[in-house]
Formats: sequence, structure tokens, C-alpha cells
Amino acid sequence: MNFIRHSDLVGQHAFLGASKYHWINYDLEKLEQAFRNSQAQQRGTELHDLACQCIRLNVHLPTTRHTLNMYVNDALRYSLTPEQPLFYSRNCFGTADAISFDEHKGFLRIHDLKTGVTPAHMEQLQIYAALFCLEYRIHPNSIDSELRIYQNDEIQSCKPTADEIDTIMKTIVRFDEEIEKLKLEE
Repeated sequence: MNFIRHSDLVGQHAFLGASKYHWINYDLEKLEQAFRNSQAQQRGTELHDLACQCIRLNVHLPTTRHTLNMYVNDALRYSLTPEQPLFYSRNCFGTADAISFDEHKGFLRIHDLKTGVTPAHMEQLQIYAALFCLEYRIHPNSIDSELRIYQNDEIQSCKPTADEIDTIMKTIVRFDEEIEKLKLEE
């Protein structure tokens, strides 16, 4: 059999694909909801890409109370680096939407852009702060930080304590060690 190659589809996933087989049990209402959620995720990805490009190219957006505009303009105002990976191990890493660290002031700033309606949680940004401290070997007692979530045309701000970040750091280290032990058992 000479199968058709479909080289343009390599690495692609169809909405009604076999690997996401649950759709065969959907009714039309559930199908519509799932499709709209998928479209919203794609839109969120594209908005993150746009924000990243604006920040990298130093493009300010009109000053409004819109989430994207506030996020981009604040990232530029505070000289944040967009889409910065933070790495502790192959078991624990992530990408901060926007981050900066002022070594002279000992001040860490992390901003996160949320495009969905599901309420965001500051714990995600606290994990990024812990990853930053682990990767760059900085004790959280020696710095101050501000974490911000931009969502639904609002800004949530948090100044985590050193103990909060230190607890997450210890959890990361402990859980990473446990995962490595489990890998050896396989």
C-alpha cells in the first residue's frame, strides 16, 4: 500500500482527532463548548506571542485599562524580559511570562498575563520566584519581590514573604529527589 504522506500534517493535531477520542460521546452542546475552549486557548497563545513581540521590540500600546495593554506597558516600564525559562531540573522548570531582577536593589519582579476567565492563582508566580532563586542561587531572605497577575482588565499584586518562597524551594528540591528515586526504580 502506498499511503498518502500528508507531510503538512506531521506534528499537527486535529480537534476531532483520535488521541482526544472523548468527542465521540459529546452532544452538540458539549462539542460547541469544547471547540470554544480550544479557540480561547489558541487566542491566549497568540496574545502571549503578541505581548512578547511588543516587549522585545519596545512597542508601547495605548494606555488603557485593557489587560494586554497594561501588561505590555508595565513590562516595558519595568524593563522585564519576556518568556524567560526558569530551570531547576528536568522535573521542575517553567517559563515566566515576564521577569526582571535588579541585582543592585535585590528586587525580583514577575508578571503573568492571563487571557482566560478562570481565576488565576498567585502560587504559580511564587513557584517561578522559587525557581529563580534555585537557579541563580539566591536566598529569598536576601531579596524583595513583587508578583503581578494581569487578568480581566485588573492587576493582582503580591509581595511574597521569604518564608513562602523558601517553603516552595524546599518542596521543589524534596519532590525532585523523590522523582529521581522513582525513576531509578523503573
